Amino acid sequence: MEPVILDIGALGFNLPAFVAQLINFTLLLIIFRVLLYKPLLNLLDQRKQRIEEGLQASDEAKKRLAETEQETAKELEKARQEGQALIVQAQQAANRLREEETQRARAEAEQLIERARSEIGLERDAAIADLRREFAGLAVTAAERVIKKEIDEGTHRKLIEEVLTEAGSLDGGSN
Repeated sequence: MEPVILDIGALGFNLPAFVAQLINFTLLLIIFRVLLYKPLLNLLDQRKQRIEEGLQASDEAKKRLAETEQETAKELEKARQEGQALIVQAQQAANRLREEETQRARAEAEQLIERARSEIGLERDAAIADLRREFAGLAVTAAERVIKKEIDEGTHRKLIEEVLTEAGSLDGGSN
């Protein structure tokens, strides 16, 4: 068998055209790499960096939000405690006022009772004095009828005092 030598030209392969196409393809690759690929990579890197910065800012915002929420919770708790303290103070003040008013009312009631007792005592003394005068008048009238003569005022008073003294000693002895 004989070795078969193929003619590349018979296959439609043109070496100078192939080399020219290879050079054109390489130049096109270099131009695309310089003009498109590197700027596209730079653009993608910039976008990646912006996304990372946005994520970092988001993380920082979340941290600040958490801190703010904690501070707000602390302030709310503090305000609640202050409110409770104010309520307790108001209740204590109300209790003090109620106690003071109760004491004041008791004092006024005691004063009224004391005043009423003294007025009752004065009225009783006045009634007793009226009774004594009436009794003296009756005693004088009865004595005038019995003796059938008029008694002068001095004698009249003396007799009344004697009768009242005797009546007082009888009352004191019976109690």
